[in-house]
Amino acid sequence: MLVAVTGASGAVGSAVVNGLAHSGHSVRAIDRHPPRDNTEIPDDFRTVDVCDHPALRDALKGCQALVHLAGIASPLHQHATTVHNTNVVGSYNALTAATENDIATVCLASSINAIGGAFSRRARYDYFPVDEQHPTYNEDPYSLSKWIGEHQADNTVRRHPHMSITSLRLHGANPDRRTAANQAHATDPTRLINHLWGYVRLDACARACALAIETDWHGHEVLQLVAPDTVMDTDSGDLARRHWPEVPLRQTLTGNSGFYDCTKARRLLGWTHDER
Repeated sequence: MLVAVTGASGAVGSAVVNGLAHSGHSVRAIDRHPPRDNTEIPDDFRTVDVCDHPALRDALKGCQALVHLAGIASPLHQHATTVHNTNVVGSYNALTAATENDIATVCLASSINAIGGAFSRRARYDYFPVDEQHPTYNEDPYSLSKWIGEHQADNTVRRHPHMSITSLRLHGANPDRRTAANQAHATDPTRLINHLWGYVRLDACARACALAIETDWHGHEVLQLVAPDTVMDTDSGDLARRHWPEVPLRQTLTGNSGFYDCTKARRLLGWTHDER
């Protein structure tokens, strides 16, 4: 299968491109910039800005599936309007260009922050562990853009019910737990508490994208992709009592177990963070 990957030069994108190639797929890599850090440029690489709809539509010609990863990954370094508009326009262009090219299978990079979290003044959680049914309390431009992207997918499948669209809520993607922990401990303490000490490995993201483009169901599904543990060595129950005493527990948090419920990804995709 020829799979287009936008945002192919980023950390997640590079992992996904390599993972798809190792799974036997052909990959068309799409990004505004070539890969960094001396990474080899894929044979089929297109320089495209996803906010340029005609260019993106043309770049998807001949592809059978799309993994859309392009966008701005946080609200911290660019103006709020740039973050919001880039992500919202880019995801809508990706979905529209897919329909125009008769691409029926799409995987979108969403974020745990679609419900609010890391970039909120004080995140709000109604229960732990958090699942896909949790309401959104987003208040920053990045989180809002990811929430809108999920609703754009809902909109698309209502008009094109034969499509399969998967929104993957990624969280702190890093090569491994140690790197994620180092990054987390270097961040603002409030942000670390807000995002519930979570992370996901890059190889696990790549496997989820490969599984998502091989689905045989129709419609749009939102799936959380988070490691089953936190970046902390502290007992998760203690963290909950110390920082979130008002949040009820739907199940006991033992050891350094994570604060997110990813059973839906296991049920629909057969995905687990660690391959079995």
